[in-house]
Amino acid sequence: MTPEALATCHARAFAGAGRAWSAEEFATLLDSAFVFISGDARAFVLGRVIADEAEVLTLATDPDHRRNGLARACLSAFEVIARARGATMAFLEVAEDNPPALALYDAAGYRESARRTGYYARSQGPKVDALILHKTLD
Repeated sequence: MTPEALATCHARAFAGAGRAWSAEEFATLLDSAFVFISGDARAFVLGRVIADEAEVLTLATDPDHRRNGLARACLSAFEVIARARGATMAFLEVAEDNPPALALYDAAGYRESARRTGYYARSQGPKVDALILHKTLD
C-alpha cells in the first residue's frame, strides 16, 4: 500500500478527531525495518516491533467500511506479525473519547496500563486523555 493511500484512509478515518498523518509521514515511517502494515486501503494497522515490544502506531478504518470487522482483522494480523517478529507484549494509545476503538481493544484483550492527561488536542473543547493499553502476545 502506498503512503498516499495510507494518508487518504487516515484522513477519512480521523476527520474531525485531530490531525491526520501525511503521505510523507507514512513514507518516513515505512522506511524503517521495524515498521509494518496489516490491512489494505479500507482499513489498516501501522505497527512496529523493537526488541520484544510491539506498538500500534495507528489504526484507521475508512468510514465507508466500518462495522464490517476490518479493524478487528487488521489488529489480529498485526498481532500475528508482531509475534513472528519476536514481540511478547503489544502497546497502543487511544483517546478516551473514542468508544468504538475502546470496545475493539477491550474485545481483543487490551487493558489499560497508564494514562496521559490532556494528550490529544481537539478542534473544539478541552484536550482529551490518552489511555495506554497493553496486551501479552504469548
